[in-house]
Amino acid sequence: MNESTKTLTPARIASIDAYRGFVMLLMMAGGLKAVSNALPDSTLWKALAWNQTHVQWLGCTLHDLIQPSFTFLVGVVLPFSIASRTARGQSHRQMTLHAFGRALILILLGVFLRSVDKPILNWTFEDTLTQIGLGYGVLFLLGFRPHRDQWIALGTILIGYWAAFALYPLPGAGFDYARVGVNEAWQQQHLMEGFSAHWNKNSNLAWAFDTWWLNVFPREEAFAYNGGGYATLSFIPTLGTMVLGLIAGGVLKSDRAAQAKLKWFIIAGVSFLMAGWLLGVTGICPVVKRIWTPSWTLFSGGWCFLLLGGFFAVMDLWQKRSWAFPLIVIGMNSIAAYVMAGLFDDFIASMLKTILGQDFFQFLGKPYEPLLHDTATLLMLWLILFWMYRRKLFLRI
Repeated sequence: MNESTKTLTPARIASIDAYRGFVMLLMMAGGLKAVSNALPDSTLWKALAWNQTHVQWLGCTLHDLIQPSFTFLVGVVLPFSIASRTARGQSHRQMTLHAFGRALILILLGVFLRSVDKPILNWTFEDTLTQIGLGYGVLFLLGFRPHRDQWIALGTILIGYWAAFALYPLPGAGFDYARVGVNEAWQQQHLMEGFSAHWNKNSNLAWAFDTWWLNVFPREEAFAYNGGGYATLSFIPTLGTMVLGLIAGGVLKSDRAAQAKLKWFIIAGVSFLMAGWLLGVTGICPVVKRIWTPSWTLFSGGWCFLLLGGFFAVMDLWQKRSWAFPLIVIGMNSIAAYVMAGLFDDFIASMLKTILGQDFFQFLGKPYEPLLHDTATLLMLWLILFWMYRRKLFLRI
């Protein structure tokens, strides 16, 4: 990882930075669930808190769109990155070495962030950065292929991954779900039956793979299951999300009229949303973010197209940009924001209470203390990013 202090080019697309900043802001923000717990009769706070948490298995909240959006945007920027490096005279070999080196750094950075406060390296691969890194090399190679090949690759990834899960045997009648972290209450609420059972928590193909793969690495104790149901093999359909972003980036970079680009994003967004939803409701492929089912790739990809289209319309088509400056500050330093949120969030939160006093954030009442405290922590993180922005210090991999 290195620092880049180069002047920003005029061709930079503001909507990409604003969208990325919005995603990172959602990731860094918090406090709504604590307020909702303190005010259990408030429908408003309950709705806000629900959208700041992940669904247990099926479905989607706003918070569930953070990872697919961040992943999608990796694909969006790739055509611009390739064009920029080509213009600077880099050979295909140089770009390939950089891309695969970047992939390795992302994987190791994800492992590092998962290992903080652990006695030994925590070799898991479900972290956002690690999942991106595992598929980034293939994405880069697809960046040089025509759009037709990118669509074919997307279909192959999603259909192949769906078939692998569908063909993997269902657990027997006596399968002990409690042994793999799925208690009775969770089973009653979320366990699926029939064909959809191929995508149940900690009894599917990806879980079986991890019970072998993760035990290849040194561990404090043998890996038996992931408490959230997350899995290494999710990087395969996650690559599908990056390919959707690559296709979207190609549309943005094309010389189509701006209105035509916006129309494309809207049609693609609605189409992919409907396709993912239909696959879910018919039971062909449940919409599950935690194991990144192919239907989730389509459903969340639809939202990503619509969100990118919305930011493009406001920022680049209508040229309304000043309101998004706080988002751009975050979006232009997304890796720095991600790392700081993972490493320094608790330290800054503790420091604020030490300096300002334990009761300082209760001035609107005790129920709102967590929200005010988290907002102040977020502001401190943003000010650090603003300082870096003013000095053109952008962490790149």
